[in-house]
Amino acid sequence: MIPGETIQSPLPWNIPWWMPDHFVFFGVLYAVLAIIGTGLGIVFLKSLWETVKESDGEHGH
Repeated sequence: MIPGETIQSPLPWNIPWWMPDHFVFFGVLYAVLAIIGTGLGIVFLKSLWETVKESDGEHGH
């Protein structure tokens, strides 16, 4: 990529990482997306675990 050229795609291999503003912006963006994805994954697995646990034991509260 030529310095000054616009970004064609937000994929990591298309980003000019040598430019500090791009590095900070996309670094924070990908970190936030990773945190949100991890949180959603944990919530999904926890709810799945509780569903399986409830179906094995009591059938009502």
